[in-house]
Amino acid sequence: MIVSLLRAALVAGTIAAFTSMPVKAQTKSEESAARAVVDQLFTGMRSGDSSLVRRAFLPDASLQSVTTASDGTVKVRKDAIEGFINAIGTPHDEVWDERIYNVKVQIDGPMAIVWTPYKFYIGSKFSHCGVNAFTLVKTTEGWKIAGITDTRRRDNCL
Repeated sequence: MIVSLLRAALVAGTIAAFTSMPVKAQTKSEESAARAVVDQLFTGMRSGDSSLVRRAFLPDASLQSVTTASDGTVKVRKDAIEGFINAIGTPHDEVWDERIYNVKVQIDGPMAIVWTPYKFYIGSKFSHCGVNAFTLVKTTEGWKIAGITDTRRRDNCL
């Protein structure tokens, strides 16, 4: 009797382990797909390709920047996505290079959050740093950026 119970437990444990594997693989695949859209945005920024950047976003995406003024007050600036995309496509002398690291992706069904510290350079010159919080939505075309909220500062970079 005990041998039968142990055998049943072993079989149940093996089945549970194997049936959970595809879910984890799918999650990693979805995390990679969400991350790829964020990478697409930064590739477009570096190359000045507004078309590539536009394809990363939902048409009504939002942009917000959270900053702290010299008097300590926190300010939130909201910008239209079109202005951002147009700025990317406007010729500029130096490369806009936003370098991200320690990227964390969290997914719940059709929504993902990508959290990543960054350092922004204009050409080889450091401009500012902060954290990006991307909200993505999975559409029939794949993951799209619904909004970005970032912080911006010149010191205390992570």
